[in-house]
Amino acid sequence: MSSISHHDRQTTSLANKIQEVTGVALQNCYQCGKCAAGCPVAGDMEMPSCQVLRLLQYESPDYDRRVLESESIWLCLSCDTCHSRCPQTINTPKVMYFLREEAVRQGLAHPKSKDAQAFHKAFLGSVARHGRLHEIGMLMNYKVRTGHLFQDMTLGSKLYQKGKLELLPHGVEDKAAVKKLFKRTTGNKE
Repeated sequence: MSSISHHDRQTTSLANKIQEVTGVALQNCYQCGKCAAGCPVAGDMEMPSCQVLRLLQYESPDYDRRVLESESIWLCLSCDTCHSRCPQTINTPKVMYFLREEAVRQGLAHPKSKDAQAFHKAFLGSVARHGRLHEIGMLMNYKVRTGHLFQDMTLGSKLYQKGKLELLPHGVEDKAAVKKLFKRTTGNKE
């Protein structure tokens, strides 16, 4: 018999943390599969979004770990198709974002997620610094973080020549408000 009571498991489960932090109640998912049926990357996932939600519903430490170690949570595009199709309006992209952050926090992020993590940090870093995305700065930051320095170089130069990329960032007037927002939502300035 397990030394963890049902009550203790519920209060420490990943599903409970998700509801507490995001407000998403995973118990409302009744596994209709509409999220996975509409997901453009479901075919590439070892477990589609409905299976991720189902494993979390069990409130099992083993299943929670399996979800956090999966590559599937990193493949989510946050396109919101699953959320718009869900009859229970479960915000699966919000859940996937939380799971990514938790996987990194616990040191369980899938090894193939390194590029996704680097992109995430570069993107948010650009927005935190300028108040909006500066594409060239974000791309350079991403390239340095991943070591993919020359990948897509010809595409970048074509975009610049067509005026699609700006050399200098366009900031927002109230950068202090942006910093305050980042501090409130992430606990730090980036």
